[in-house]
Amino acid sequence: MRPFRHRCLAALWLVLAASLPAAAQDYPNRAVRIIVPFAPGGSADVFGRAVAQHLQQALGQNFVIDNRPGGGSLIGTDAVAKAAPDGYTLLLMSNTHTVNESLIANKTYALMRDFAPIAPISYSDLVLVTKADLPARTLGDLIKAAKARPGGMSYASSGPGTPYHMAGELFKAMAGISIVHIPYRGSAGARTDVLGGQLEMMFDAIPTMTEHIKSGKVRALATTGKTRTTVLPDVPTMNEAGVPGYEATLWLGLLAPKGTPQPVIARLNTELARFTSNPETRRAWNAQGAVPMTMNVDEFTRYLEADIVKWEKVVKFSGAKQE
Repeated sequence: MRPFRHRCLAALWLVLAASLPAAAQDYPNRAVRIIVPFAPGGSADVFGRAVAQHLQQALGQNFVIDNRPGGGSLIGTDAVAKAAPDGYTLLLMSNTHTVNESLIANKTYALMRDFAPIAPISYSDLVLVTKADLPARTLGDLIKAAKARPGGMSYASSGPGTPYHMAGELFKAMAGISIVHIPYRGSAGARTDVLGGQLEMMFDAIPTMTEHIKSGKVRALATTGKTRTTVLPDVPTMNEAGVPGYEATLWLGLLAPKGTPQPVIARLNTELARFTSNPETRRAWNAQGAVPMTMNVDEFTRYLEADIVKWEKVVKFSGAKQE
């Protein structure tokens, strides 16, 4: 009986092993929805649509973008956390999500508990812009004006916990100034009001703000990376302009509900890596001020864990609060 039992177990393992690659080969056999928990028009939406288009072409099924803004990304993220873990509902995330792990205590989900990392997409530096007619023409001028009128100036963001919000809070803390945070439901509304002169300033992603800077609709005072961006070579970094040690970026990635089959995760990771490592993708995104990111699943998991720790320190240091 023992040899027979061993043969049965061996046969069962063979069947299971054969079914794993088949699951990946059969996926997807219907439309896949990518929930973007941010408003249309921002970097997450723009790069999410580029990813969806590539996956659609590569895998032969529709990948549909579903914008669900609100709550600093909580509304759309919660919907994905509750979705079936079958690979047909995915989350387009940003470092808003790693910030929210320490900024917002009463979420309905936990990032590393309820989601399976797939792959990163891209990162970009931010740029601090002011309305075109603001008297302050340099970062030093802006800091001096803010110190002269504590609480008398405002900055817009795409919502609590977003990279634009945290960049502003970090600026306040490191420059020793008091400016009022005005959160919006998405970056488009914030951008519109700064362009229209209703608010003094905002931090925004370089790819979505460069055109307005070059047309003179806003004034760029500083970028947030370690070095100057080739897209705006005449704009100094925050570090150069008067806030030593300052650095903030916006990065994007893709997640699935926890429990999504590993072969599906692996296939999506492979396709995204093929896309982000393509020289044409790199050239096109670099020209916009974005840098494609490529990692395997384990590397991306460690990246997420480290980013949660990083932003927990920034939240404590800056004194940022849930709004």
